[in-house]
Amino acid sequence: MVRIAAIIPAYNEEANIHRVIRDIRSQDIDIKVVVVNDCSTDSTESIVRREGETVLNLTNNLGIGGAVQTGMRFARDEGYDIALQVDGDGQHPASEIKALIEPIRNGNVDVVIGSRFLGKGDFQSSFARRIGIRIISLVNSILVGQRISDNTSGFRAFNRRAIEFLSEHYPQDYPEPVAVVELFRNGFRIAEVPVRMLEREGGESSISSISSIYYMVKVLTASLVAFTRKPVVRKDKRRS
Repeated sequence: MVRIAAIIPAYNEEANIHRVIRDIRSQDIDIKVVVVNDCSTDSTESIVRREGETVLNLTNNLGIGGAVQTGMRFARDEGYDIALQVDGDGQHPASEIKALIEPIRNGNVDVVIGSRFLGKGDFQSSFARRIGIRIISLVNSILVGQRISDNTSGFRAFNRRAIEFLSEHYPQDYPEPVAVVELFRNGFRIAEVPVRMLEREGGESSISSISSIYYMVKVLTASLVAFTRKPVVRKDKRRS
C-alpha cells in the first residue's frame, strides 16, 4: 500500500483551511493531511485541530520554504512514499491529486508539478505576475534543459527519494522555482501535468502585483546561484 501525505503550509489561512482539508478528505484516496502552521496569528491552528487533522506548529515564521521542509521531514520520518505539496489558500482542487501522483506511482518520475499553463482551466493571475512567471519559466527551462511551464506552482508531488532530499535541502528563499533547479541539478526526474487552479476565496496572497518585478529579479538571481552550486547527490545514487 502506498502511503501518501499532503503537506499544507499555512499562514493565517482561517478563511480557507477547513475547505482545503475537507476537499482532500472527499477524495477516494487514503491521504494523511499535515498542516504546517507557520506562526499564524489567526485561528488556523484551532480549525485544523477541530477538523481532527495533524498540525505542526513552527516556533518562528519560516515562510513557505521552511514550512514545506518541516512537512517533508515529517513525511520522511513517518515513512511516507509520496508527499503532496498543497497550498492552504484553496487554489488547488483535490480532484487533481490523482493526476499528480499517477506518474510517480508508475515509476516514471520523481517529482510532478501541477501546471496551470498546459491548457486546463482558465485561471488568470495579474498581468504583471504572468509576465514574471513567463520570464522565470524561460530562464529556468534554459538552466535545466527542459521546458517547465509553471515553476512557481505550489501544487506538487514527490516520491520517497525526493522527500528525503528535500527534507534536508529544500530552498528557503523563493522555494518553488529554485527547487526546480536544485532537483534537476541533483538528478531528479521532473514532469508536469496540466491541472485546474482556482481563485483564492479568502485572505491575501503573499505576492502583490506591485512586488512582482522585484520577486522575479530575486527568483532569477536565486535560480542562477542554485545552478552554480555543486550537486549534493552522488551520481551513483541519483537513479537508484
